[in-house]
Amino acid sequence: MAEHGTRGDPRDRPISELMRDLADQTTSLVRKEFELAKLELSEKGRKAGMGAGMFAAAALFGAGAFATLTTCLIRLLDTVVAAWLSALILTVVYAAIAAAVALRGKKQVQQATPPMPARAVDSTKEDVEWIKTRARSGRGE
Repeated sequence: MAEHGTRGDPRDRPISELMRDLADQTTSLVRKEFELAKLELSEKGRKAGMGAGMFAAAALFGAGAFATLTTCLIRLLDTVVAAWLSALILTVVYAAIAAAVALRGKKQVQQATPPMPARAVDSTKEDVEWIKTRARSGRGE
């Protein structure tokens, strides 16, 4: 009789031992798939957080710096063109900067979606297919 844990020809091992090995391997596989899913979700969460931070930076730049820097630049441009035109020029420049930062933040958020752990799902599907194939070959189909 084969000793438990011996990896000889499966046909020489008792059914009870094979079933025990199947249960152990299935449990191990499920644990590993959960770990993969957790890693994938944390990676996507980190990217979503970075994107949200970039949106916040765009808002902060668009609103906070607008007040102090604009006054300085309007006065500087006022020496060349009318005050209203210098204010309009700076408004366009700030809007372009805010748009560029917002687009970059949007890209970061899109990389983090959908939050489904795709690699873990794909790996699980492959495992199920492998098990089905092995079960069919074991039945002689």
